[in-house]
Amino acid sequence: MRILLTGTAGQVGGALLPLLRDQHTVLAPPLEEFDLSKPDTLASKLDAFKPDLIINPAAYTAVDKAEDEAALAFVINGDAPAALARWAAAHGVPMVHFSTDYVFDGSDGRLWREDDPTGPLSVYGRSKLAGETAVRSAGGAHLVVRTAWVYAAQGANFMRTIIRLAKERESLRVVSDQLGTPTTAHTIASTLVQILRKGEADLDAVFAQAKGLIHLTNSGSTSWHGFASAIVEGLRSRGAALKAAEVVPIVTKDYPTKATRPANSHLDLTRLKVAYGIVPSAWEDALAAELDAFLELEPTTG
Repeated sequence: MRILLTGTAGQVGGALLPLLRDQHTVLAPPLEEFDLSKPDTLASKLDAFKPDLIINPAAYTAVDKAEDEAALAFVINGDAPAALARWAAAHGVPMVHFSTDYVFDGSDGRLWREDDPTGPLSVYGRSKLAGETAVRSAGGAHLVVRTAWVYAAQGANFMRTIIRLAKERESLRVVSDQLGTPTTAHTIASTLVQILRKGEADLDAVFAQAKGLIHLTNSGSTSWHGFASAIVEGLRSRGAALKAAEVVPIVTKDYPTKATRPANSHLDLTRLKVAYGIVPSAWEDALAAELDAFLELEPTTG
Protein backbone atom coordinates (compact mmCIF):
# COMPACT_ATOMS: atom_id res chain seq x y z
CA MET A 1 0.00 0.00 0.00
CA ARG A 2 0.89 3.65 -0.40
CA ILE A 3 0.36 5.02 3.10
CA LEU A 4 0.25 8.73 3.89
CA LEU A 5 1.57 9.07 7.46
CA THR A 6 1.45 12.43 9.25
CA GLY A 7 3.34 13.50 12.34
CA THR A 8 6.46 11.40 11.84
CA ALA A 9 8.42 13.87 13.97
CA GLY A 10 6.13 12.97 16.88
CA GLN A 11 6.11 9.93 19.12
CA VAL A 12 3.40 7.76 17.53
CA GLY A 13 4.18 8.76 13.97
CA GLY A 14 7.86 8.19 14.61
CA ALA A 15 7.18 4.72 16.01
CA LEU A 16 4.89 3.83 13.09
CA LEU A 17 7.28 4.90 10.35
CA PRO A 18 9.84 2.04 10.53
CA LEU A 19 7.18 -0.61 11.15
CA LEU A 20 5.10 0.43 8.14
CA ARG A 21 8.13 0.84 5.88
CA ASP A 22 8.91 -2.86 6.32
CA GLN A 23 5.89 -3.77 4.20
CA HIS A 24 4.61 -0.65 2.45
CA THR A 25 5.51 2.56 0.65
CA VAL A 26 5.20 5.29 3.28
CA LEU A 27 4.63 8.90 2.26
CA ALA A 28 5.81 11.02 5.18
CA PRO A 29 5.74 14.64 4.02
CA PRO A 30 7.39 17.22 6.28
CA LEU A 31 5.27 19.85 8.00
CA GLU A 32 6.13 22.54 5.49
CA GLU A 33 4.85 20.32 2.68
CA PHE A 34 1.73 19.01 4.42
CA ASP A 35 0.67 21.62 6.95
CA LEU A 36 -2.36 20.68 9.05
CA SER A 37 -2.72 24.30 10.13
CA LYS A 38 -3.78 24.98 6.52
CA PRO A 39 -6.58 22.46 5.93
CA ASP A 40 -7.69 24.06 2.66
CA THR A 41 -4.39 23.01 1.06
CA LEU A 42 -4.63 19.33 1.97
CA ALA A 43 -6.98 18.02 -0.73
CA SER A 44 -4.68 19.06 -3.59
CA LYS A 45 -1.73 17.50 -1.77
CA LEU A 46 -3.65 14.27 -1.38
CA ASP A 47 -4.56 14.33 -5.08
CA ALA A 48 -0.84 14.37 -5.82
CA PHE A 49 0.14 11.71 -3.26
CA LYS A 50 -2.64 9.27 -4.22
CA PRO A 51 -2.47 7.26 -0.97
CA ASP A 52 -4.22 3.93 -0.45
CA LEU A 53 -4.44 4.58 3.29
CA ILE A 54 -4.21 7.71 5.46
CA ILE A 55 -2.88 7.47 9.02
CA ASN A 56 -3.08 10.69 11.05
CA PRO A 57 -1.33 10.75 14.43
CA ALA A 58 -0.34 14.42 14.00
CA ALA A 59 -2.05 16.83 16.41
CA TYR A 60 -1.81 20.02 18.41
CA THR A 61 -0.89 18.51 21.78
CA ALA A 62 0.12 21.48 23.96
CA VAL A 63 -2.74 20.94 26.41
CA ASP A 64 -2.28 24.07 28.53
CA LYS A 65 -1.22 26.32 25.67
CA ALA A 66 -4.38 25.34 23.81
CA GLU A 67 -6.42 27.29 26.35
CA ASP A 68 -4.86 30.43 24.85
CA GLU A 69 -4.66 29.15 21.27
CA ALA A 70 -8.10 27.62 20.88
CA ALA A 71 -8.53 28.65 17.26
CA LEU A 72 -5.25 27.02 16.19
CA ALA A 73 -5.97 23.87 18.22
CA PHE A 74 -9.36 23.49 16.54
CA VAL A 75 -7.88 24.03 13.07
CA ILE A 76 -5.19 21.35 13.52
CA ASN A 77 -7.21 18.88 15.62
CA GLY A 78 -10.64 19.47 14.10
CA ASP A 79 -10.61 21.10 10.67
CA ALA A 80 -7.57 19.25 9.31
CA PRO A 81 -8.85 15.75 10.15
CA ALA A 82 -12.19 16.78 8.65
CA ALA A 83 -10.45 17.73 5.39
CA LEU A 84 -8.50 14.47 5.34
CA ALA A 85 -11.64 12.44 6.04
CA ARG A 86 -13.69 14.18 3.34
CA TRP A 87 -11.01 13.47 0.75
CA ALA A 88 -10.63 9.89 1.95
CA ALA A 89 -14.39 9.23 1.80
CA ALA A 90 -14.68 10.77 -1.67
CA HIS A 91 -11.84 8.60 -3.01
CA GLY A 92 -12.67 5.34 -1.21
CA VAL A 93 -9.51 5.51 0.88
CA PRO A 94 -9.62 4.18 4.47
CA MET A 95 -8.32 6.40 7.24
CA VAL A 96 -6.89 5.90 10.73
CA HIS A 97 -7.10 8.89 13.08
CA PHE A 98 -5.76 9.16 16.62
CA SER A 99 -7.70 10.71 19.48
CA THR A 100 -7.38 10.93 23.24
CA ASP A 101 -8.70 10.12 26.71
CA TYR A 102 -9.28 13.88 27.11
CA VAL A 103 -12.60 13.53 25.26
CA PHE A 104 -13.98 12.20 28.58
CA ASP A 105 -14.56 14.24 31.73
CA GLY A 106 -13.01 11.55 33.95
CA SER A 107 -15.71 11.93 36.58
CA ASP A 108 -16.58 8.24 36.82
CA GLY A 109 -14.40 5.68 38.57
CA ARG A 110 -14.96 2.89 36.07
CA LEU A 111 -13.14 2.13 32.82
CA TRP A 112 -14.24 4.30 29.89
CA ARG A 113 -15.83 2.40 26.98
CA GLU A 114 -15.89 3.55 23.38
CA ASP A 115 -19.64 4.23 23.44
CA ASP A 116 -19.66 6.17 26.73
CA PRO A 117 -20.83 9.80 26.58
CA THR A 118 -18.00 12.27 25.99
CA GLY A 119 -17.53 15.48 27.96
CA PRO A 120 -14.14 17.11 27.45
CA LEU A 121 -12.99 19.56 30.11
CA SER A 122 -10.37 21.45 28.07
CA VAL A 123 -9.91 23.17 24.72
CA TYR A 124 -7.54 20.37 23.74
CA GLY A 125 -10.15 17.73 24.57
CA ARG A 126 -12.90 19.57 22.72
CA SER A 127 -10.70 20.06 19.66
CA LYS A 128 -9.80 16.36 19.57
CA LEU A 129 -13.46 15.40 19.94
CA ALA A 130 -14.28 17.69 17.01
CA GLY A 131 -11.69 15.87 14.92
CA GLU A 132 -12.87 12.37 15.69
CA THR A 133 -16.50 13.42 15.15
CA ALA A 134 -15.59 14.83 11.73
CA VAL A 135 -13.76 11.65 10.74
CA ARG A 136 -16.63 9.43 11.80
CA SER A 137 -19.27 11.55 10.07
CA ALA A 138 -17.41 11.89 6.73
CA GLY A 139 -18.86 8.57 5.59
CA GLY A 140 -15.69 6.75 4.62
CA ALA A 141 -14.00 3.68 6.06
CA HIS A 142 -12.24 4.80 9.23
CA LEU A 143 -10.74 3.73 12.52
CA VAL A 144 -10.51 6.30 15.30
CA VAL A 145 -7.96 5.18 17.89
CA ARG A 146 -8.23 6.75 21.34
CA THR A 147 -5.13 6.43 23.48
CA ALA A 148 -3.72 8.03 26.64
CA TRP A 149 -0.57 9.00 28.56
CA VAL A 150 1.70 8.42 25.56
CA TYR A 151 5.47 8.43 26.03
CA ALA A 152 8.63 7.08 24.43
CA ALA A 153 12.38 6.89 24.94
CA GLN A 154 12.68 9.83 22.56
CA GLY A 155 10.84 13.14 22.33
CA ALA A 156 9.25 15.39 24.94
CA ASN A 157 7.12 13.39 27.38
CA PHE A 158 6.47 12.60 31.04
CA MET A 159 9.06 9.83 31.34
CA ARG A 160 11.89 11.95 30.02
CA THR A 161 10.80 14.90 32.19
CA ILE A 162 10.85 12.73 35.32
CA ILE A 163 14.27 11.36 34.40
CA ARG A 164 15.65 14.88 34.00
CA LEU A 165 14.12 16.08 37.27
CA ALA A 166 15.30 12.99 39.16
CA LYS A 167 18.86 13.86 38.15
CA GLU A 168 18.45 17.50 39.24
CA ARG A 169 16.33 17.41 42.41
CA GLU A 170 16.32 15.53 45.70
CA SER A 171 12.53 15.48 45.93
CA LEU A 172 9.86 15.19 43.24
CA ARG A 173 6.22 16.18 43.82
CA VAL A 174 3.80 14.35 41.51
CA VAL A 175 0.00 14.25 41.30
CA SER A 176 -1.47 11.06 42.76
CA ASP A 177 -5.23 11.59 42.22
CA GLN A 178 -5.30 11.35 38.42
CA LEU A 179 -5.51 7.77 37.16
CA GLY A 180 -4.73 6.31 33.76
CA THR A 181 -2.47 4.00 31.80
CA PRO A 182 1.04 4.96 30.72
CA THR A 183 1.28 3.84 27.09
CA THR A 184 4.36 3.57 24.92
CA ALA A 185 4.32 4.84 21.37
CA HIS A 186 5.75 1.46 20.37
CA THR A 187 2.73 -0.33 21.86
CA ILE A 188 0.38 1.89 19.87
CA ALA A 189 2.34 1.51 16.64
CA SER A 190 2.83 -2.25 16.85
CA THR A 191 -0.82 -2.80 17.75
CA LEU A 192 -2.05 -0.75 14.81
CA VAL A 193 0.22 -2.70 12.48
CA GLN A 194 -1.30 -5.92 13.84
CA ILE A 195 -4.79 -4.56 13.13
CA LEU A 196 -3.88 -3.55 9.58
CA ARG A 197 -2.48 -7.02 8.91
CA LYS A 198 -5.88 -8.53 9.75
CA GLY A 199 -6.98 -7.68 6.23
CA GLU A 200 -5.07 -5.13 4.19
CA ALA A 201 -7.13 -5.99 1.11
CA ASP A 202 -10.35 -5.01 2.90
CA LEU A 203 -9.66 -2.48 5.63
CA ASP A 204 -13.29 -1.34 5.46
CA ALA A 205 -14.30 -4.70 6.95
CA VAL A 206 -11.41 -4.72 9.41
CA PHE A 207 -12.30 -1.28 10.77
CA ALA A 208 -16.00 -2.17 10.86
CA GLN A 209 -15.19 -5.01 13.29
CA ALA A 210 -14.47 -2.31 15.89
CA LYS A 211 -17.33 -0.07 14.71
CA GLY A 212 -14.72 2.41 13.58
CA LEU A 213 -13.68 3.37 17.11
CA ILE A 214 -11.27 1.67 19.48
CA HIS A 215 -9.42 2.28 22.73
CA LEU A 216 -5.72 1.38 22.70
CA THR A 217 -3.41 1.68 25.68
CA ASN A 218 -1.14 -0.64 27.59
CA SER A 219 -2.93 -2.78 30.17
CA GLY A 220 -3.48 -1.83 33.80
CA SER A 221 -3.70 1.49 35.57
CA THR A 222 -1.76 3.77 37.89
CA SER A 223 -1.47 7.41 38.90
CA TRP A 224 1.03 9.96 37.66
CA HIS A 225 2.75 9.49 41.03
CA GLY A 226 2.82 5.73 40.54
CA PHE A 227 4.21 6.18 37.05
CA ALA A 228 6.90 8.59 38.25
CA SER A 229 7.87 6.28 41.11
CA ALA A 230 8.20 3.34 38.72
CA ILE A 231 10.40 5.41 36.40
CA VAL A 232 12.74 6.42 39.22
CA GLU A 233 12.87 2.91 40.70
CA GLY A 234 13.40 1.38 37.27
CA LEU A 235 16.30 3.67 36.48
CA ARG A 236 17.92 3.19 39.86
CA SER A 237 17.67 -0.59 39.53
CA ARG A 238 19.52 -0.24 36.21
CA GLY A 239 22.42 1.53 37.90
CA ALA A 240 21.53 5.10 37.03
CA ALA A 241 22.90 7.79 39.34
CA LEU A 242 19.93 9.86 40.48
CA LYS A 243 19.73 12.74 42.93
CA ALA A 244 16.07 12.17 43.82
CA ALA A 245 15.60 10.52 47.20
CA GLU A 246 11.81 10.61 47.22
CA VAL A 247 8.73 10.98 45.02
CA VAL A 248 6.08 12.76 47.07
CA PRO A 249 2.38 12.30 46.23
CA ILE A 250 0.33 15.49 45.91
CA VAL A 251 -3.26 16.22 44.85
CA THR A 252 -4.35 18.02 41.71
CA LYS A 253 -5.27 21.23 43.51
CA ASP A 254 -1.67 21.49 44.74
CA TYR A 255 -0.41 21.54 41.15
CA PRO A 256 -2.73 23.93 39.28
CA THR A 257 -2.62 23.93 35.48
CA LYS A 258 -4.40 26.13 32.96
CA ALA A 259 -6.26 23.18 31.42
CA THR A 260 -8.34 20.79 33.50
CA ARG A 261 -7.28 17.14 33.25
CA PRO A 262 -9.61 14.13 33.60
CA ALA A 263 -9.31 12.54 37.05
CA ASN A 264 -9.82 9.08 35.57
CA SER A 265 -8.41 8.31 32.11
CA HIS A 266 -8.49 4.51 32.39
CA LEU A 267 -9.78 3.26 29.02
CA ASP A 268 -11.60 -0.06 28.59
CA LEU A 269 -9.76 -2.40 26.18
CA THR A 270 -12.50 -5.01 25.76
CA ARG A 271 -13.39 -4.01 22.20
CA LEU A 272 -9.73 -4.29 21.15
CA LYS A 273 -9.65 -7.86 22.49
CA VAL A 274 -13.03 -8.90 21.08
CA ALA A 275 -12.60 -7.33 17.65
CA TYR A 276 -8.95 -8.16 17.03
CA GLY A 277 -7.84 -10.64 19.70
CA ILE A 278 -5.21 -8.21 20.97
CA VAL A 279 -4.32 -7.73 24.65
CA PRO A 280 -1.52 -5.14 25.05
CA SER A 281 1.27 -5.74 27.53
CA ALA A 282 1.07 -4.42 31.09
CA TRP A 283 2.22 -0.82 31.44
CA GLU A 284 4.96 -1.93 33.84
CA ASP A 285 6.45 -4.30 31.24
CA ALA A 286 6.23 -1.67 28.52
CA LEU A 287 7.96 0.84 30.81
CA ALA A 288 10.80 -1.61 31.45
CA ALA A 289 11.39 -1.95 27.72
CA GLU A 290 11.25 1.82 27.22
CA LEU A 291 13.74 2.47 30.04
CA ASP A 292 16.11 -0.02 28.42
CA ALA A 293 15.68 1.82 25.12
CA PHE A 294 16.31 5.16 26.83
CA LEU A 295 19.55 3.93 28.39
CA GLU A 296 20.71 2.65 25.01
CA LEU A 297 20.16 6.14 23.61
CA GLU A 298 21.64 7.95 26.60
CA PRO A 299 23.89 5.50 28.48
CA THR A 300 25.47 8.20 30.66
CA THR A 301 22.77 8.96 33.21
CA GLY A 302 24.90 10.20 36.09
